[in-house]
Amino acid sequence: MIRIEERNGITIARFTNQDRINALISEPVKEQLLALFREPNLKLALDLNGIKFIDSTGFSIFLSVMKAAGNNFGEFKICNVSSEVKELFQVLQLHNVFELYDSLDECLAGFDD
Repeated sequence: MIRIEERNGITIARFTNQDRINALISEPVKEQLLALFREPNLKLALDLNGIKFIDSTGFSIFLSVMKAAGNNFGEFKICNVSSEVKELFQVLQLHNVFELYDSLDECLAGFDD
């Protein structure tokens, strides 16, 4: 469901074979992402490439992950947000809460060294 890789000390999480983040997949996704923050100072880039829709459970995952990052001195950023999903972030005023980037490269450059 989520593929994890590391590049230059930054963990990248990508969805595989998914175009929606909803209640059907929310619990395993949440568990997998939260488990990453057992390691302090983790830098996580969540790549939403291919995701066309996120429901309220998906956004609650992001909020939980952001809280876990903050509690463990980590960083959490989101990239490759489609126009449809970006509109949802804006409607919910969450574009002011999360760091959103158009590309993975911009996202990776946005992390502190």
